Amino acid sequence: MGLYRRFVLPRMLHLSCGVRPVMEQRAKLVPSARGRVLEVGVGSGLNLRLYDPEKVERVHGLDPAPEMLRMAAGPASEAPVDVELVPAGGEEIPFEDDSFDTVLMTYTLCTIPDPIRAVREMSRVLKPGGCLLFAEHGLAPDESVRRWQRRVAPLWRRVAGGCHLERDIPALLRAGGFDIASMDTMYLPGWRPATFTYWGEATAG
Repeated sequence: MGLYRRFVLPRMLHLSCGVRPVMEQRAKLVPSARGRVLEVGVGSGLNLRLYDPEKVERVHGLDPAPEMLRMAAGPASEAPVDVELVPAGGEEIPFEDDSFDTVLMTYTLCTIPDPIRAVREMSRVLKPGGCLLFAEHGLAPDESVRRWQRRVAPLWRRVAGGCHLERDIPALLRAGGFDIASMDTMYLPGWRPATFTYWGEATAG
């Protein structure tokens, strides 16, 4: 799996996370970021061109995978805002309490090994009055789709970099200390077990 994780998986994630329906979801969310921004799971940098330079001071893009950060270096240098890429995971965010006006995560929570711990860390580094912007795929509302999510979950995690299809995103956010201020849901075009999407805004409780 070493060569697969180093060379195949990063490019596969870049392509799958950059398809048009997913980019449309990103475009709904990212321009709302303001002030000092922490992007958890910056990946290959697909969000970086979407930040509004009139609202954002600086973006700190967090990711534990060196392969993804190397891919993000180009988009970071071309972004309309100042970007720092940070080699770290969401469970141990290397910033002080109350550091950020906005925390952003897009299609990230599915792969974090300890999602509740990561969400608590996001709450910790968010300033009072700040917001979490999220767009995540996860547990579907239809039992027929959920059955498929559970059925393929073990294989899916192996080939998709630890991605969990069946995570209950609102429950994880609440368990990590957030109140959901607004949220929309829908199936994006594609294979339904992987495309039920939640997006919106949350505040630290």
